[in-house]
Amino acid sequence: MANRAGQPSSPFGGLLGGRRPGWLSLIGLALVGLVLVWLVVNAFKTPSLFGNIFVIGLANGAVYGLVALGYTLVYGILQLINFAHGDVFALSGLVASSFIISTLGLDTSNAVLSIVGGIVLTLIVIMGLFALVNVGIELVAYRRLRNAPRLAPLITAIGMSFIVQNVALAVYDVEFRSVPAFIPRTDAFTLGEIGLAWNKLAVLIITVPVLVLLTWFVTSTRQGKAMRAVAQDKDASAMMGINVNRTISVTFALAGALAGAAGILYLLQFNMRYDTGFELGLIAFTAAVLGGIGNLSGAVLGALIIGFIQAFNEGLTWYAPGSDWTRSLVFGILIAILVFRPEGLLGERTPEGG
Repeated sequence: MANRAGQPSSPFGGLLGGRRPGWLSLIGLALVGLVLVWLVVNAFKTPSLFGNIFVIGLANGAVYGLVALGYTLVYGILQLINFAHGDVFALSGLVASSFIISTLGLDTSNAVLSIVGGIVLTLIVIMGLFALVNVGIELVAYRRLRNAPRLAPLITAIGMSFIVQNVALAVYDVEFRSVPAFIPRTDAFTLGEIGLAWNKLAVLIITVPVLVLLTWFVTSTRQGKAMRAVAQDKDASAMMGINVNRTISVTFALAGALAGAAGILYLLQFNMRYDTGFELGLIAFTAAVLGGIGNLSGAVLGALIIGFIQAFNEGLTWYAPGSDWTRSLVFGILIAILVFRPEGLLGERTPEGG
């Protein structure tokens, strides 16, 4: 359902049906069918390997989901792709590494309670700090361009991406940064030959409550309802007494906090440097488009699918293309979605989306 201006009734909405040319639908279904057959054969050939890789894909997809939600929140309000979001994610991870090592002085010799408390404190501080950073980016770079032609904020977003990336480069140079392995890589529990490692479990323990709280905030709180109203019609929202500027600032704050949480989760498992956010940001953006840009549930679904595809491609043994093809597959999916279903899996159809 669209409003009089021809815009979707809400960028946070759900699945709306739409017709596609028959041959496009058939090609899309055939491709999906081939992938499903490949997965089923691999599952039967190596069930334990398939299960373990599934867990890896689930954990990676959860991290991608936090970043993808930042993209989709901002797009839902402003119809703007905030290309600086991936770089904010990378900078948050680098700052978190300094906070954990230099400020808190944590290492693996500390007591378990100290490590847990330190990580929780880091999560709170980094999420709060980068919520403010993202609000600052919106205030400085985007606020005065809301009524400008669409190309102006798009170019500004690309420029902000380079600025944030170069700030990270100037402060942290080109070296990878990491933190000690605070979370064991050993299995927390096993089901047959399928194990869930502590570090993967920690990602889910942090990510799932964040996603649930965000969904509750957007759907049930007064500020969340204001966000949905502004996403639907800024002018009408202002006439109804909603502070549009504050609502947009809250949206950017939420996106920055999600980027901070994702940065810490990524740092706890992998190394990071100034340009880590470029590729991961593109992957998260692909996930948001796959699920339906502007749709919260779609962003999470798309991120999980991308996480599974990446893990299965790099881990399965029966006719898997391998890690050299991961980037091509991920961005090939982006192109395929734009061709076969431009609105994404759970996105709404718009006049522009076809």
